[in-house]
Amino acid sequence: MIYKRSSALFAQAQQYIPGGVNSPVRAFNAVGGEPVFVKEAKGAYLFDEDGNKLIDYIASWGPLILGHAHEPVVNAVIEKAEKGTSFGMPTAIETEIAKLAISMVPNIDKIRFVNSGTEACMSAVRLARGYTGREKIIKFAGCYHGHSDSFLIQAGSGAVTFGSPNSPGVTQGTAKDTLLAEYNNLENVKEIVLANKNEIAAIIIEPVAGNMGCIIPNPGFLEGLRKLCDENGILLIFDEVMTGFRLARGGAQELFNINADIVAFGKVIGGGLPVGAFAAREEIMNYLAPVGPVYQAGTLSGNPLAMAAGLAMLNELNNNPQIFNELADKTAYLHEGMDKVLSASGIDYTINRIGSMISVHFTNVQVTDFKTSATGNNEFFKKFFHGMLAEGVYLPPSAFESWFLNNALSYSDIDFTINAVKKVAKNL
Repeated sequence: MIYKRSSALFAQAQQYIPGGVNSPVRAFNAVGGEPVFVKEAKGAYLFDEDGNKLIDYIASWGPLILGHAHEPVVNAVIEKAEKGTSFGMPTAIETEIAKLAISMVPNIDKIRFVNSGTEACMSAVRLARGYTGREKIIKFAGCYHGHSDSFLIQAGSGAVTFGSPNSPGVTQGTAKDTLLAEYNNLENVKEIVLANKNEIAAIIIEPVAGNMGCIIPNPGFLEGLRKLCDENGILLIFDEVMTGFRLARGGAQELFNINADIVAFGKVIGGGLPVGAFAAREEIMNYLAPVGPVYQAGTLSGNPLAMAAGLAMLNELNNNPQIFNELADKTAYLHEGMDKVLSASGIDYTINRIGSMISVHFTNVQVTDFKTSATGNNEFFKKFFHGMLAEGVYLPPSAFESWFLNNALSYSDIDFTINAVKKVAKNL
């Protein structure tokens, strides 16, 4: 494929934007080469600035469950934009989507809308600290909860890609209050809790990790965290920026039948527009200003365009729950096809999958945490990524990212993808 215009645009962008991108993983540093500049997208397809058509497996990093430019979502945004784009005042649609989201997600009574998943997770931790009167949190190596200072301690994904998980600019004072645990290692978490008795406000976790590839919780792991939190007065925060409304109507809480104390959501709750939210039981959420003492605010929080897009998206998911089964079936079909191709090639690999999240790791060990994810052959992944791109398939440009399927993908698209894997595998 030809990427002359993308290359020219990247060169121009680097003159005005640090690294030429507004989010580091877009820069292709993890895979080499120069990023593809997208011009437009529709359904399951991206169309770049050079006119190439690509099958999309990132779905804007998760939220576009129904595909790009989904008509009800686009129409809702247009209709709302004609009436104004931002007011900094309450609107009725905020209550409408709040009511719907609360009806879909277990164990939440109230929700607060913010502007990103990062802001949602940051605010969830502040709320947990205010509610418990404690300062420390536990996070897991390889889990990414946005770029707030508290979370940039072995943060997975882009932080790993750039070799600086402990980012300069994060103070020692901040870092000391973030305790690092191993994903899927309950005994390790118990040791940390015991060593910091009555000091831990919250445990924050991606219930299905998506920033070290797709990592599925071992049986009993989330249940063990819930029990540990109950026994020690700790709040359990589920970062469902990726899993919320994707793995089930009620997200990971519904899928695993485990209640979190606070849940954070990302762009999916705004139909892919810049938005986030965090939610909890009433007694916790009432600690937020203006009712309670924990301050959180945002001029663009509850932005009407994002609320309109999110309402259209959630209504469709709520009214058509078979979408989740359709997505899971398509992902299983992709898994089976790639498994056959890669097993015949003699390449070391592991495929992780749950619902509509999937990842390929070029290693012969089971991938269950950050350490095992890091055993993957990154040189293989670079060749694999660029080979698939040349065939017309756009994958996450990092070995430490989950793939996200959207329901606009057809089985012929998936067959095309499997055939592309077959071609690329020959060169690995």
